[in-house]
Amino acid sequence: MSLIDSHTHLYSEEFSNDRKETILRALDNGVRKFYMPAIDSNYLPAMLETKALFPENIFLMAGLHPCSVKENFREELSRVESFMDENNFSGIGESGLDLYWDKTFINEQISSLHQHIEWALKYDQPLILHTRNANRETIEIVSQYKGSNLRGIFHCFSGTEEEAYQIIDLGFYLGIGGVLTFKNSGLGKAIQNIEMQHIVLETDSPYLAPVPYRGKRNESGYLTIIANKLATIKGITVEQVASITTANTLQIFRE
Repeated sequence: MSLIDSHTHLYSEEFSNDRKETILRALDNGVRKFYMPAIDSNYLPAMLETKALFPENIFLMAGLHPCSVKENFREELSRVESFMDENNFSGIGESGLDLYWDKTFINEQISSLHQHIEWALKYDQPLILHTRNANRETIEIVSQYKGSNLRGIFHCFSGTEEEAYQIIDLGFYLGIGGVLTFKNSGLGKAIQNIEMQHIVLETDSPYLAPVPYRGKRNESGYLTIIANKLATIKGITVEQVASITTANTLQIFRE
């Protein structure tokens, strides 16, 4: 069984003491590829160092996380462009809108999102979207580009069934992670009727660890837990989940 973690922050400081061992555990669990979204320029050296550990398995993205959008966001976006000029990358992001922590820079977040969309179109790369308390707003912005061949993933999808269909209609996939295993999340019900061809798996490690590790550090190796939960919800085998989501992810990133 082969799996792909479409969204993991393996370069995070939470893995400083056992990064290589963590990746090896994931490989032993059948996770063959790891896609790492960017946060901001402070993490770029760690991203490159992490990729160097397993260059055939790890793939980088270029972007500025909405929670890192501050007064200097244009300087940060310039650094993203420099990164894209100097390195191979497989996706744009993570970008998007986050209205949970702080709404001070919402206008800047919107400007940054539009820039990421333009990059995704320019480089023909998938756009990885972070949306927290902002599904409606993010869908409205992406809708402006409908018909432009924009593609990507609504990372950590936790919306309603209606929002799921709106996202799919825009040509995007749903990134499903550890929240699926949370008892009262409602995510299982929201995606019950969504066809598997629209779903990819992710961990968002080190965040949002699935049950029974909820509240602890997440790892890409826990992707098997999410796959098993999805298989139960869909009434199919975990091997089918792995096969379909792997094919979906490869199609998105065109690897």
